[in-house]
Amino acid sequence: MLHNILVLFSFVLVSTAHVGVVDFCVVDLSAPQWPADYSCKPSAEVTADDFVYSGLSMPENYSSLFNAAINTAFLDQYPGLNSLDLSMARVDVNPGGVVPMHNHPGASKTILTAKGTINGGLISSDNTVYLKTLNEGDIMVFPQGLLQFQVNTGKTQALVWVSFRSSNPGQQILGNALFSNNLPSEYIEKTTFIDDDEVKRLKALLGGSG
Repeated sequence: MLHNILVLFSFVLVSTAHVGVVDFCVVDLSAPQWPADYSCKPSAEVTADDFVYSGLSMPENYSSLFNAAINTAFLDQYPGLNSLDLSMARVDVNPGGVVPMHNHPGASKTILTAKGTINGGLISSDNTVYLKTLNEGDIMVFPQGLLQFQVNTGKTQALVWVSFRSSNPGQQILGNALFSNNLPSEYIEKTTFIDDDEVKRLKALLGGSG
């Protein structure tokens, strides 16, 4: 009797595991997009090109402010990532360059230093700082949502490959969040204890107003 029950239970598990399962959902970027869902291409229209992205072969344009270039392969550039919970980026950082303090609210990430040397850091929710020099071949993981940064303190250009545990990890740069919008300066000064002259300087630098 017990044997029959176990066989039946196993059959139900195997059967239900395949109910509603699809191999992939390549986003149809020409279709309307919904806040919590995406339209899939009909499987007959999916090609091998939907699973390939060549946009990371070269650096993105360098930011003169950060002296770094970030090139992403997120869902809006790479529709084949949809529903796979992964994405990638390429980061090129010149000597003295920086990926400024930021977070990714939608994903944890792993970085691999492919060339050069960088200092990677993260700050936990209890304000503990974890800072490490990463040489070629070193990997560092950054938990979802935590503040983080990377700095090239070496003498040569650094190349870093980034893997995210989401097809759309999001990003918020701390400096831009404070100084690139129209949040009145008085509120920034009161909540950050930064004086008025410095707030105005940073707003001018980052394109903010107010």
